[in-house]
Amino acid sequence: MSANDPFARLPEAASFTVTSTTVADGAAWSPEQFSGIFGVPGGKDLSPQLSWSGAPQDTKSYAVTVYDPDAPTGSGFWHWAVADIPATVTELPEGAGDDTGSGLPEGAFQLPNDARAARFIGAAPPAGHGPHRYVVVVHALDVESIGVSADATPAVLGFTMAGHILGRAVLTATAETPA
Repeated sequence: MSANDPFARLPEAASFTVTSTTVADGAAWSPEQFSGIFGVPGGKDLSPQLSWSGAPQDTKSYAVTVYDPDAPTGSGFWHWAVADIPATVTELPEGAGDDTGSGLPEGAFQLPNDARAARFIGAAPPAGHGPHRYVVVVHALDVESIGVSADATPAVLGFTMAGHILGRAVLTATAETPA
């Protein structure tokens, strides 16, 4: 695993808690969170269940991102990005990141990931590349709408959010494909 810290150059933010019934912090994804789209046997591209608490009091919305900083691309790989989750919402069910976003709350939307699909794409580390980290982040924001278009990239979302982040809740899952 790389020592690449995806938060190293981002503004400091208050910490709050994110948990999941799907995966524990530091644990490996289950086969359902691997990518069937990229041909991983048993992969179902099923987004994880997420619950969060303790966000800063002035939170007006949330965004959720899933990022692999260890992908052999030079820029990592964005697996999922959801924007404009209302401040009253503190949970996403497993599978919310399907093709339709059926489990997302009203007003929230998915941005295209690095596979250019507006949905959750599961883990697909190259065989023999070693373990990869999947950084799941719930961002507490000071605006009701972050103001990015639905076809923006997760990087544009991150850039736009940088000045609006009140807090950050982080859970890191892992995955590895043996050689």
